[in-house]
Amino acid sequence: MSDQNSAPQKDLDHDVVQPPVPGEGAAEQTSPVPEHHGREPRRGTGRVVAVQGPVVDVCFENSDDIPALFDVIEAWNFQKKRIVLQTAEHLGKKLVRTVSLMDTLDLQLNQPCYNTFKPISVPIGDACFGRIMDAVGNPIDKKGPIDAPLSPVRVLKQAMGFDLKQKEAAKPQVLETGIKYIDLLYPLVKGSKTGIIGGAGCGKTVVILELINNIVKEHGGACVFAGIGERIREGNELFYELKDSGLLNNVMLAYGQMDQPPGARAEVVNTGIALAEYLQSKNKDVLLFMDNLYRFIQGGQEISTLLGRVPAETGYQPTLASEVSGVQERIRSVPGGGSVTALQAVYVPADDMTDPAVVAIFSYLDGSIVLSRELVQRGMYPAIDPLQSSCGNLDPFVIGERHFELAQKCIQHFNKYNGLKRIVAVIGVEELNKEDRLVYGRAQRLLNFMTQPFHVSEVFTGKKGAYVHIPDLLDGVEAVFEGTYDKTKPSDFYMIGKAPQLS
Repeated sequence: MSDQNSAPQKDLDHDVVQPPVPGEGAAEQTSPVPEHHGREPRRGTGRVVAVQGPVVDVCFENSDDIPALFDVIEAWNFQKKRIVLQTAEHLGKKLVRTVSLMDTLDLQLNQPCYNTFKPISVPIGDACFGRIMDAVGNPIDKKGPIDAPLSPVRVLKQAMGFDLKQKEAAKPQVLETGIKYIDLLYPLVKGSKTGIIGGAGCGKTVVILELINNIVKEHGGACVFAGIGERIREGNELFYELKDSGLLNNVMLAYGQMDQPPGARAEVVNTGIALAEYLQSKNKDVLLFMDNLYRFIQGGQEISTLLGRVPAETGYQPTLASEVSGVQERIRSVPGGGSVTALQAVYVPADDMTDPAVVAIFSYLDGSIVLSRELVQRGMYPAIDPLQSSCGNLDPFVIGERHFELAQKCIQHFNKYNGLKRIVAVIGVEELNKEDRLVYGRAQRLLNFMTQPFHVSEVFTGKKGAYVHIPDLLDGVEAVFEGTYDKTKPSDFYMIGKAPQLS
């Protein structure tokens, strides 16, 4: 075997394709070489000894070349395509096991590869607005390289500290979304984390897209969208939706799509957070959208299985809690600086709210908006279940006394309606006493009033989207409780914006 520290030579026995040499037309394929232990910049050289799908074993003959955990190793396949490997385990003094963040097709045995002595880095800067990158910062929108003015930053950055006293003294700022259900019962506060939770086909992505549309149009500011395990169709539709509505220049996008290896799907969440942290460092209020956080856990589960780790409950990785906490603890606001408001879509497998992955995410959320399949089947969009959802921001100190009282009264009516609807199905509404009949009718009107046509679904519903301001929303709810609409049919409240005007 040739000296590993010398320039790589073509091995005729194995027909190994050599990677481009740094500085010889390979600027786009190689990463900047960091200094290592105060010495001259260099690259540790190893060779591929095994490829098992997205798991690649690499041998380093020189002990000084051994990478640390999460260090990036670069390799090139037969087609001279750069492949990024992330160190996951040390199997011995010379052997490391890595997880590929790209397709390992045509990666050859004994292929030379290089330790960069640094974790994943991505280009960060204002040039990222309107661009789509993958988990390792490569542009995937066919617009050429991202000309970011700043040097790449580490993705796996340690979470920032915070001052508890300053956090407690800060007055919460409510962020109006224009979506009636959210603004009334689950108000968003700058710097909070809200989960949009539901099974397949319940409308999580539609709610996320409407939030992006409404908040960027009404409040401006900056948004970061991390597509974690996104369907390619959904990612494509989001890009053109933002482009057609003129919002693309306010949004940074990072995609780890379904067709990519599990490593890319698991790491793209850190790429999205790194983009949000850059904007936060500029004292901007950032909206971080993550769709879908369950796919991040699922990617970690696949990696854990490929690495041969013993699974924990229901087959999830044994590191589930630490992986979720590592992501959630990075999403925080800086006292006296910018805020990061996170909206996280969470898929619920088999509609089981007690699934360990869903439970692991719950404890970090300030609010959880649960989508109901039953409401979807009834055509109640957005299909938010008001009795399963909750929000820690529903507090008089945050939203005011009037708003709080109306929200509580609304929940009481929904709860009463839930108990009465089974009785009504048997005996009919006419058999209820006067008070219950009044509550039942008003709850029906409120449930219909909470439905709303979305801007992003106009092409499907044929109805123009509606943005409802909080004062108009509170006036409409109050009028229902005061009996203003007691003679109005509940169907008149279905899929409207503001409350109807009485002649």
